[in-house]
Amino acid sequence: MKRFWTAARVTTADGGWGVALDDRPLRTPARANLAVPTLALAEGIAGEWNAQGERVNPRSLPLTGLANAAIDRVMPDVAGFASSLAVFAENELLAYRADYPAPLVDHQAAYWDPWLAWARRRYDIEFTVVTGIIHAPQPSATLARITSAYRAFDAFRLAALNPVVTISGSALIGLAVADGAMDAATAWSIGHLDELWQADQWGKDPLAEAGHAERQADLGAAVAMLALLA
Repeated sequence: MKRFWTAARVTTADGGWGVALDDRPLRTPARANLAVPTLALAEGIAGEWNAQGERVNPRSLPLTGLANAAIDRVMPDVAGFASSLAVFAENELLAYRADYPAPLVDHQAAYWDPWLAWARRRYDIEFTVVTGIIHAPQPSATLARITSAYRAFDAFRLAALNPVVTISGSALIGLAVADGAMDAATAWSIGHLDELWQADQWGKDPLAEAGHAERQADLGAAVAMLALLA
């Protein structure tokens, strides 16, 4: 799409904040008004549109995309969307450990155990730590508590948490990020610990690096949106 506006500006919309391109209010792909709950997020979205060049680059509009998802995808079924993120706890990344080689086993313990301890303190939950590839069910009380925690988030926070959880593969990382206990860089390194360790041992794969950069940028934008919702 070619740029057709001079400036994006923040407006009031539906009891919240919107963005207009000159005099045209932004709408979601489903044609709903793009109304967000905080001024900071609206300013961030307006900044994305003001930074566009002659042609629009959708990859450079991550806050807009996440806000669209919140309105069009999450709001119709907030509880169901929350449950779709909480279900990652059934195979929680931080609870599934390698049984060899020993240096990787130690590396996982050093970086993942503190976050299991954080979850114990913050949510009073325990995870069953599993080695190897055989599935072991997590405690039902833990799964129920995590589901309750995700269902407490509104549609915009859930939309932002979606890439955090799906990119990392961890419901626990999502909760730590939402709580402000974990930043974007830590979420990436904790969620990709095995891959990063392998790259340190054997070298990086140039073909994989481009995909990693895109996913890391998506995760960073999601964490930035959470901060703008605070």
